[in-house]
This record gives sequence, structure tokens and C-alpha cells, in this order.
Amino acid sequence: MLAERRCRVARRIARSLLAATVLTAVSTFTPAHAAEPILQTEESDVVTLPPGGPHRVLVEDGVYRHSKDGRVYVVDLDTGRLLGMVQAAYNANMVADPAGKAFYVAETTWERGNRGKRHDMLAAYDPRTLEMVADIDLPGRALITPKKPDMAIGADGHYVYVYDSSPTNAVHVYDTALKSVVRTVDVPGCGLVYPWGNTGFSSICGDGSLANVQMDAKGKPTLTRTPPFFVPDRDPVFEHSPEVGANGHVWFISYSGLIYETTLGTQSSVAKPWSIQEAAGLKAASDARAPFEVTWRPGGWQLAALRARDSHLFVLMHKGTFWTHKEAGSELWELDLKTHRLVRRIPLAAHSMMVGVTQDAQSRIMLTDEAGDLVVLDGADGKPVRKIGALGDALIFTAAPGE
Repeated sequence: MLAERRCRVARRIARSLLAATVLTAVSTFTPAHAAEPILQTEESDVVTLPPGGPHRVLVEDGVYRHSKDGRVYVVDLDTGRLLGMVQAAYNANMVADPAGKAFYVAETTWERGNRGKRHDMLAAYDPRTLEMVADIDLPGRALITPKKPDMAIGADGHYVYVYDSSPTNAVHVYDTALKSVVRTVDVPGCGLVYPWGNTGFSSICGDGSLANVQMDAKGKPTLTRTPPFFVPDRDPVFEHSPEVGANGHVWFISYSGLIYETTLGTQSSVAKPWSIQEAAGLKAASDARAPFEVTWRPGGWQLAALRARDSHLFVLMHKGTFWTHKEAGSELWELDLKTHRLVRRIPLAAHSMMVGVTQDAQSRIMLTDEAGDLVVLDGADGKPVRKIGALGDALIFTAAPGE
């Protein structure tokens, strides 16, 4: 009995020693817990861009799939970099100060997203910090598909003009020094804004004429009208016809491809039109009286751009019938406005609804495609320079320094 008791005690002692050994081994090889990281306090700052050159441009994205979320991009064409972005809510428009002091975005929102009180606004942004430097309420603005001449700026940057059509056709005049709307000018039967000089603008009227508004030193407007120079239901002109606001020159392009060189002023004058197709050695295109004739025609959204230093006009062209003025261009035609001659035809790798051009000696041409890419060509020979892939959703406008 004593021997059995001694055996049982020995077995218990052995089991205890084994358990202790196992626990010691586990504790020895269990890794130590890592120290909790010390979270750094997040600090925000404002990056200031260096002074921009001739190839720092603004590009408006209508974002048509969800157009309340429009944007304006700041893009460097030399590096292909997106430098910044500001909001440009529903059907926005933008203009840049001629001296580069600011750029302006007119936009519309509703208090409850898709309903509630409507707010029409004009925001001014610092071009280097992209900080908002002015934010005012507008009496209204024309809420239609974005058109570049829905908004314009005078040659010295003092007045910004915003077109409105409710309750009647009118232009709101915003004073950039006072940061307020100082006057609303009625332009009955007319629309859009083409500025000339520091204190004047013209609008296109429903009968094919122009309404010209000159404001005196106190801002009082005087309105004059020109005779009609085109027949709207036979051969309308494109709203996005290019201009030089400083001297009031506009080259109105008709749907058939006629170019009306116009000098705006209190007594605007329109020169005899000439044909884009004839400049290329082709037969002039038909108007609405022969709507099914297929030929090369202008079309697109921002369908033309002017390089003022050498008077060269770039126009998106496609083959189609008369009412195909919204078709994207398959070619870009470069025209000399002084000689009325075609300089070159540039076949496009992808059809484009938009063309823009910088104004410097090493100019760049900007195009887009259905993917929202920004395609950059050399302004001298039309050859590709780079493609900024998927910049936006629906690129519709550009604004380059010195336009």
C-alpha cells in the first residue's frame, strides 16, 4: 500500500512538472505585443501655385452624367498635370480676367438638392491658391445648356456680364471692384453676350441682327441695333463663334460654313461673308434650302478657336447634311483669316466636340474625345504632344491666357 501511494505521488509530481515546462515554453515563444502607434495630428495648408504661363489653362467639365457636379480644372499643358479644381455647379459658365487676376464661375444650386429655393451665384477665385475671393448672389442667370457667351468679361476686367432670360432677356452687369451687380440691361428679343472694349457688349437677336449696348461713365446704357446680317431659319450662326473682346472682333460662323467678320461697337459692322469650303478649294455648302446635301461642315460645341497673333482660325469639321451642326469634328481645319485660305487640314485620331488654342508663339491646340481625355497638339504643325487621360467626363470649354 505504501509503495502504491508513493507511485501515485510521483506521478502527480511528474504531471505538475510537465505542465510547468509547457507553460514556460509557451510564455517564452509568445511574441511581445507591438507598441501602439502614436497618431500624428493632421495639419491642413494651402498650396500656392507659381505664376502661370501661357500654357496654364482652365477647362470646364459639364459632367453631364450628374451635371450638378460640374467642375473647372486648372491644367498645365506642358507637364500634363492637373493642378487644381473648383466646383462649377449646374450648367455653369466661366471667364478669366484678361490680366490673370482672377477667374469667375456662374452657377446655380437648389437648397434641397433637386428642389427648394434656387440660388444663382457668381464666384471669383484666386488663380494661384484657388481660394474663393468673392461670392455673390445674382438676380438670375440663363439656365440652359452651358454656352460660353452666356457670360463674358470686359477688356480691362472691370465688368463681368451674365446673360439672363427670366423674366425677360437681360444682361446683369457685375462690377469686380465693388463686388456687386450694379445694373441689369434689358436686351429684348436678343441673347448672349459678346463684349467689346471696357464698357460695351453686343447680343444676337432673333431676327438676325445685333443689339449693341454702350455704358457711360455712370453705367447708364445706350442700346442700338444693326440691320439683320443672316437669316436665322435658313443659315443660323453658332453661339460659340470666336472673338477678341479687347477690340470687339467676332468671326460669326454659320451652320453652312460662312464666316461673317464683325466689328462690334455702337454701330457694329459686318463684312461680306466668305465660305470655309471655298477656302479649301471646295464648293460652298448648302443652307437649309438644300438640307440633304452631304459635304464638309462645321460642328461641335466649342467648335472654333482663334489664335489672334497670326489671325488663324481653327474649326472642327465633319461630313454631313445641313442639320448636323452638333456633330463632333473628325478633322480640324486651320484657316488664315487675312487671306481667306486654308492653311492645313488635321485628321483627328478621335472625334472632338471642343477645340481651344493658346496665344503664345509656341501655341498648343486642345481637343477632347468621348472618354474625357484632353488631347494636346503642337500649334505649329498639328502633331500630337500629349494626352491627359480621363481628365473629366464632358469637357466643353477652355480658357487660355490672353484670349
